[in-house]
Amino acid sequence: MVRAMPGQFVEDSQVEYARQLAREITEPIFEMIRRHTTVSIERTVLRLFGLCGAGAGGVPLANLMVDRLKAAGVLSRGAAYWYGRALRMGAKSPTEAVERITAASDHLLAPLLAEEEARMEEEVRSEARSAVEELRRRIAHRDALRAELPMPPPPHRYVIVATGNIYDDVDQARAAAQAGADVIAVIRSTAQSLLDYVPHGATTEGYGGTWATQENFRIMREALDEESRRLGRYVQLTNYSSGLCMAEIAFCAASERLDMLLNDAMYGILFRDINMRRTFIDQYFSRRICALAGIIINTGEDNYITTADAYEAAHTVVASQFINEAFAKRAGLEDRQLGLGHSFEIDPDRPQTLLLELAQAMLIRRCFPDALLKYMPPTKHKETDIFFSHACDVMADLVAIWTRQGIQLLGMMTEAMHTPLLADRYVALKAAAYVHRAARGIDEELLVREDGKIARRARQVFGNALKLLEECRREGMVAAIGQGRFGDVRRTETGGKGLEGVLEKGPGYFNPFLEILEARE
Repeated sequence: MVRAMPGQFVEDSQVEYARQLAREITEPIFEMIRRHTTVSIERTVLRLFGLCGAGAGGVPLANLMVDRLKAAGVLSRGAAYWYGRALRMGAKSPTEAVERITAASDHLLAPLLAEEEARMEEEVRSEARSAVEELRRRIAHRDALRAELPMPPPPHRYVIVATGNIYDDVDQARAAAQAGADVIAVIRSTAQSLLDYVPHGATTEGYGGTWATQENFRIMREALDEESRRLGRYVQLTNYSSGLCMAEIAFCAASERLDMLLNDAMYGILFRDINMRRTFIDQYFSRRICALAGIIINTGEDNYITTADAYEAAHTVVASQFINEAFAKRAGLEDRQLGLGHSFEIDPDRPQTLLLELAQAMLIRRCFPDALLKYMPPTKHKETDIFFSHACDVMADLVAIWTRQGIQLLGMMTEAMHTPLLADRYVALKAAAYVHRAARGIDEELLVREDGKIARRARQVFGNALKLLEECRREGMVAAIGQGRFGDVRRTETGGKGLEGVLEKGPGYFNPFLEILEARE
């Protein structure tokens, strides 16, 4: 549990009121989630059963089977149900199940006797329980290494690699770990979030990043495990599960022992124009997997103040964090898994920027005392003057240690120029290590005046966040997004990409993994 920040700013009852508003805002969304599934969720079910690999043209086998079921108009029963039917048709493996389904004629759709169907579903449930136990064993292997190799105290220093080639990423990740990085994030190839499939195998060519594939996850995790043992401290690994394949990537990450995932309830809607219903449904199942796997999720509220003014829109970050927390808690995530995102992004030309940034970060720590929190560096106002850029990053380092952030993504002095070089990361890591070392404990030595500028600003932001939450409760989450309340971006419930992949659950819908994941509570 994280110690509370000195200085209250807002009363406990006000924070609880905000939390209650968020629960009420998300409840209608959960009613919709309960009634629907998506093609991505059904593909994840098949992956959990062990269906991996790709067919002709590199099309993942999970896609082939789900697409066949969807085209036949029977996917609303659940992929697990038809997987069971394929086993009864003689399939001896998940791969054979795909062959049976894709080659099946209409007799596949013939109903079973109730007794026979019940036996089949119990057999599939048994196989699902075994699959979950295997996943738990893999997660336990990661946790054992984490227990063996100590991590430094937070803020954990987080840097990115983004070469496009997983093997080059490995070299850069090792160098970053050797320079002091605690978390390595492998940036995904540009626009992968818009693909309705997960590429297969190791990749050596990406655009603005490296493709997120299960094999790439395995390669990087094994390299970082080796580096962790060499350094005598555990190095964490993160990737991205936002987009049209949230649940599938969450499974791949859990299976390959990742520590964190970028996973937000609204990011895909706002910044990738992915359909609202699809995103809300997918994030729930993906977060259920993260809860089981002990994966830390990083949310994307920091993005709001890159498209909107950070001073004027500060309250939207706080309101969204309460909403993201409500979604996460309903999916079984614990406070220690909530890397709620925010950022050091106020225009540096504005007077008293440091006080304003402290107010925001202290308020967020006050509202979420037990959450991990992820603090993002300045990017919006970066310049090609690398010395001024570095000075801004160092100010963010100071705020991070002062306000007890759990994870700090380090800014790069060449942010406005190119993808970071090894030397850029080295400079950022060296500066952050110095500031964290020099200023540790400052939060206990310097108290913030309850009637001062920092406290007044924090109360103003919180008050505006409450008003926004009240508006969302009154008008609904869908309407709030439609009116551009978050990030100044407007989206509609039926607009965006991926709506065709949303299905209403039919009578007898069967998903044994959802049963297992929800029963954990």
